[in-house]
Amino acid sequence: MTAPIRWPAEAVWEAVAPLLPGFTVEVLPSIDSTNTELMRRARAGQTEPTLLVAEQQTAGRGRLGRVWQSDVGASLMLSLGLPLAPKDWSGLSLAVGVSVAESLQPALPPLQPGHSPRIGLKWPNDLWLSGDRKLGGILVETASFVSPQAAQAASGASQHGTAARYVVVGIGINVQPRSAEGMSMPPGSLQDVEPGLDAPAALLRIVPPLVAMLQGFEACGFAPVQPRFAARDVLQGRPVTLSDGQTGTAHGVGEDGALLVHTAQGMQAVTSAEISVRPAVVAAPL
Repeated sequence: MTAPIRWPAEAVWEAVAPLLPGFTVEVLPSIDSTNTELMRRARAGQTEPTLLVAEQQTAGRGRLGRVWQSDVGASLMLSLGLPLAPKDWSGLSLAVGVSVAESLQPALPPLQPGHSPRIGLKWPNDLWLSGDRKLGGILVETASFVSPQAAQAASGASQHGTAARYVVVGIGINVQPRSAEGMSMPPGSLQDVEPGLDAPAALLRIVPPLVAMLQGFEACGFAPVQPRFAARDVLQGRPVTLSDGQTGTAHGVGEDGALLVHTAQGMQAVTSAEISVRPAVVAAPL
């Protein structure tokens, strides 16, 4: 019988509650999707800042409706929901990725044999290890159903004179190695980066800095985070293929988080709402 997982819920709460009044932490043994559950609650008027952790998801979702499922303890699956009122939402998923990557690996190791794989960021919302191995994904969803009282109390929404929205930041990370069946490259895991790092320890590393990042994003947007994304950008300088068939070379991201791609038609700013980007079949190492 598998031993129960000891989650640091109280330690997470103590670190975050001073920043987010009314903040709560919940750990559920199983649920369809942590993002879906927080959105259900928000529709019912529950928009207080909440961290929801699931030991198992039966219908977890990734970008473009992809399924994210995992055995107990094999992945870290969490969603953070709270009212937020940034002046500009552009680049939010990239800022989240920067926060998570830096929390798990504050300093990038050298690109030399014998060193740990580097945690990089693949635009717009994936965490990759060296060698194009997916470590995790981020799914950010927003909705307008948030009460003015909750918005004002939770996020200081009036600072920009913009209306708050309820945002759910979902994060899924492979903790243990996963099967590569049906995949072109085997997935990466936290065990590749730091043997012995488990889901509870990763949770405590990730959440407090993530809350600080979200509050910084609300105040200043993505522009201050852009150089930090650039340091981990796995597409920089690489040939890419856009979902409409165009090919080009990735040239980093703009201050609004758009991916800059030089194509035969010139430089294009690609946003996640318009197009998906995938590396070309032949790609350089991270």
